[in-house]
Amino acid sequence: MTAPSTPPVPSEKGAEIGRRIGVGLMYGLFRPRVLGAWRVPATGPVIYAVNHSHNVDGPMVMGVAPRPTHFLIKKEAFTGPLDPFLLGIGQLKVDRSTADRTAITQALGVLDNGGVLGIFPEGTRGEGDFAALRAGLAYFAVRSGAPIVPVAVLGSSGRPGRLIKALPPLRSRIDVVFGDPFDAGDGSGRRTRKALDEATERIQKQLTAHLENARRLTGR
Repeated sequence: MTAPSTPPVPSEKGAEIGRRIGVGLMYGLFRPRVLGAWRVPATGPVIYAVNHSHNVDGPMVMGVAPRPTHFLIKKEAFTGPLDPFLLGIGQLKVDRSTADRTAITQALGVLDNGGVLGIFPEGTRGEGDFAALRAGLAYFAVRSGAPIVPVAVLGSSGRPGRLIKALPPLRSRIDVVFGDPFDAGDGSGRRTRKALDEATERIQKQLTAHLENARRLTGR
C-alpha cells in the first residue's frame, strides 16, 4: 500500500501571474486607493488577514498587494472554468466543512517557501468587521511563525453597480489599508488548544484596532 502523495505547493510564478491579472482588472474597473503597502515585509513568509464583505475583496488585494498572494478560497468557488484558472494562478482550494489536510499542507508549504498566504479569518463573507474569527488564522500563524499583516478593504460592499449587480459601481473608489505586521504567538512556540485560543484573542484585538484605524484614515 503506497503512502498518499504530498500535494504540490502552488507556485509563486502562478501567483505572480494572478497578481498581474488583478492589477489590470482592479485598476481598470475601479479606483483603488492603497495605504500602508510599505508595511508588508519585502521577503519571508507573511499572512494577510483580510476582512471580507464582498466577493471583490480577494481579487482587489491580489491586485494591489506588493507581493504575489496565495489565498485560501472555499472550494465552492472552484466551479467550471474557474477551477483550473484559480489553481493555475496559485490559489488554494479549501473544504470548510472539515479539517482539509490537503489545503493545510499546501498553505504551510507556501509559508515554508517564504511566500504570502491570504486568509479571510471570518471564514465567510459577512459584515467584514472581524467580529467572529475562526481558528485557522491562529493555527497557521503559530505553526509557521509567520507575521500577520492586517488588511482592511473598505468601500466594496456599499451600493451595487448599475451594470453588474454583483460588483461595486464601476470606477468607484475602494480603499485597501495594510497594517503593521505582528506575531500571533506568545513566543513559547506552544500549539495547544489553549495557546491557539489565546492567539485568536490577540489576533482579534489587533485586527479590530486596525480596522478602526483604517476607517479613521479613509473616512469610511
